[in-house]
Amino acid sequence: MKTRDLLLSAGFPAQGIAEADVSFITDDSRKVKPGSVFVCIAGAHFDGHSAAPKAQEDGAVMIVCEHDVGCRNQLIVDNTRAALSLLCAAFFGHPAQSLSLIGVTGTNGKTTSCFLLKEILERAGHKTGLIGTVKNMVGSEEVPANLTTPDPFEMQGLFARMVEAGCEYCVMEVSSQALAQERVYGLHYKIAVFTNLTQDHLDYHGNFENYVAAKHKLFEMCDIAVVNADDEAHTAMLADTSCQAVTFSALNDFADYSAKNITYKADGVDYFLVGIDQIERIRLQIPGGFTVYNSMGAAICAVLLGVPLKQVAAALADAKGVPGRIEVVPTDTDYTVIIDYAHSPDGLENILAALRKIAKARIITVFGCGGDRDRTKRPKMGKIASDMSDFVIVTSDNPRTEDPDAIVREVAAGTANAKVPVVKITDRTAAIEFALNEADTDDIVLLAGKGHETYQILSTGKIHYDEREIVRDLLKK
Repeated sequence: MKTRDLLLSAGFPAQGIAEADVSFITDDSRKVKPGSVFVCIAGAHFDGHSAAPKAQEDGAVMIVCEHDVGCRNQLIVDNTRAALSLLCAAFFGHPAQSLSLIGVTGTNGKTTSCFLLKEILERAGHKTGLIGTVKNMVGSEEVPANLTTPDPFEMQGLFARMVEAGCEYCVMEVSSQALAQERVYGLHYKIAVFTNLTQDHLDYHGNFENYVAAKHKLFEMCDIAVVNADDEAHTAMLADTSCQAVTFSALNDFADYSAKNITYKADGVDYFLVGIDQIERIRLQIPGGFTVYNSMGAAICAVLLGVPLKQVAAALADAKGVPGRIEVVPTDTDYTVIIDYAHSPDGLENILAALRKIAKARIITVFGCGGDRDRTKRPKMGKIASDMSDFVIVTSDNPRTEDPDAIVREVAAGTANAKVPVVKITDRTAAIEFALNEADTDDIVLLAGKGHETYQILSTGKIHYDEREIVRDLLKK
């Protein structure tokens, strides 16, 4: 694509920009190659404007910036993050305009909600793409995921592949950071779903108000908002928006859709989904109270998209869940090992509450908190674990550049008044081994925090770390 065509398609003036072939667009100066457009973004730790001259030396054919950086072929814009999204959309021919986008946001439940909705739509005959934490999918083709919501160039490339493959819909997780960083700027969603909002990512947003404001952006760019009315933040999501609001609740009758006669079982949940002139029994093979909310949001979206409620129920009955979300690890033992991604206070509380409903004996919880992330949640999660478990092993998660022992101490501070045994074992493998040795008949060993991840991020870099393999290897001993 030529620079002039790119700029005009993205809605920018092309005057004064020399014609050149564009092969790539990036905001990462390390990825610049001949034919690149380099977009200068001022981040928390590095200002891309300082890298513009070097990017030009490395072959960038155009520099997009917010002020004069002294380069040839520079386009000065008000917001380079927004410009990056618009340019990437134009580079791939605006593929999202040929898809019906459904975006899901919230602290917890995004991944499961997206997987369930994709499964319902596929079962109804609609080829559907998926963008999310665990993996990206173009129909049935799996594509590795690096971020919950990818950078604009990767995301628009995925949209293009979906269109080429004949997808009608794209169901995607939309993170607060992606919204704050304008990664989805310029997109329009047919439906946006709000799951819930609890403390998370405050290391990035600074405070809860900024976190709410970031999430709110999604509801400024959608036709219909499907929101969990049992979460008090749902009113903030809908404030000052023009979208149609559809509410759901598992606690009250005032919502447009409600869950009635909920039954929690060891192997799933069962309830009646009641809407205006609609009622259908919903059964899922995924346990936990949050499964009710996740499935309600997905089911309502599907109904709004024209899938009959009875067909929705049939698809949910066959749904198997998501890797790393209440995932039972095969062990051939008289106790159960479950892996879950719970890495926030609310997430940990939810999974422990779900397991308490089905536990026949003790819950032994192994968990830690990530480094270089919100430190205030560490003692809170320690308290939740010790209040809701029968045995707690505090360990390392992804320490990143922090001292893992220091993180463990901060988490353990929340267990000071624990009435159950609490052990600190920083090495995660050793902690898991301790838990397996401690487990007895009918106990549940919960490995929380890693979920679908098959790596651990240390100060020295990322290493392979799959808890399924760890458990298998330890049991071989």
